[in-house]
Amino acid sequence: MSRMCDICGKQTVTGNKVSHAKNRTRRTWKPNLIKVKTEIDGTTMSLKICARCLKSDIVTKKV
Repeated sequence: MSRMCDICGKQTVTGNKVSHAKNRTRRTWKPNLIKVKTEIDGTTMSLKICARCLKSDIVTKKV
């Protein structure tokens, strides 16, 4: 499974870490993913969603 939000599609981003001396090394930024059980159209599903989607009430946790 990929490291990607099932709702908005946010995924790992790569770039450069730049030190004070302007040395550049490769690094990655990973999304804050949370496994959540939710109910969609009457069926219970397990989704990997980012914290922003959970916070904005796009998906609600099943209790």
